[in-house]
Amino acid sequence: MAKQPGKVVCGNPTTENPVNEPHKKLRPSGGYRKTASFQTATIIYDATWWFCEKFLDARSRTVDQMVQAARSGRQNIAEGSRASATSSQTELRLVNVARASLDELLLDYEDYLRHRHQPQWDAGGPAASAVRAVPRTFRKDPSDPTDLTDLSDAERWALYSRWLESEDPAIRANATICLIHQANFLLDRQIAALEAAFVEEGGYSEQLATERLKRRRQEPTAPPDPSAPQPPQCPQCGSLMALRPAKSGKTPGSQFWGCTSYPECKGTAKI
Repeated sequence: MAKQPGKVVCGNPTTENPVNEPHKKLRPSGGYRKTASFQTATIIYDATWWFCEKFLDARSRTVDQMVQAARSGRQNIAEGSRASATSSQTELRLVNVARASLDELLLDYEDYLRHRHQPQWDAGGPAASAVRAVPRTFRKDPSDPTDLTDLSDAERWALYSRWLESEDPAIRANATICLIHQANFLLDRQIAALEAAFVEEGGYSEQLATERLKRRRQEPTAPPDPSAPQPPQCPQCGSLMALRPAKSGKTPGSQFWGCTSYPECKGTAKI
């Protein structure tokens, strides 16, 4: 009868881990594409790329700085999500880098408006409120359970296109500023949740040690051997003694009883 295929681990098939049984990770990672923070950062990156292409001199250093800041805000969210499998601290650090990059980009857009004597939208005004309200108002049917995160990148962009594709650079800049504030709010919540999880559950190394101890408790232990020599008490200090190999003398390599309080106590005994 043919043998059943097994999962290959380091070149050796094992029947304990069949091919169709996925390896379970200790900590989940990835999944960033479905997060609101990453999706908002993607819109910001695309909006910045096209804003710089249309309204700024391609030779300007500001273009490189704005595009790189927008890209960093997006890429570090993704990298942090992947790093979460093995390092909570790395994930936290990268998400904080994403947050700082978007702050840098925010200043660039504010500078653009200020240097050209263009007004920045009031946070509570009708224009900024309309941009912020998009996630709540995009459904035509209020009973539709579809969330903004379920849409494609093109569908999400279309919801903001009347601002982000405007011929007026001030409208584009102000709308992107609103989106940056939204992304920063989401990242602040994400960072707070990561910090709370780290305090509550510990880092990867701590969780790995916990899992190993749990596994060891489940493993059967061999019964004690009644014929094995039992450690005596040290004749000098009364502490328990342990078997030790002789490194020198007439019979190197042979065993003797040595005091466990060594080097404070140098008591020995023959077996």
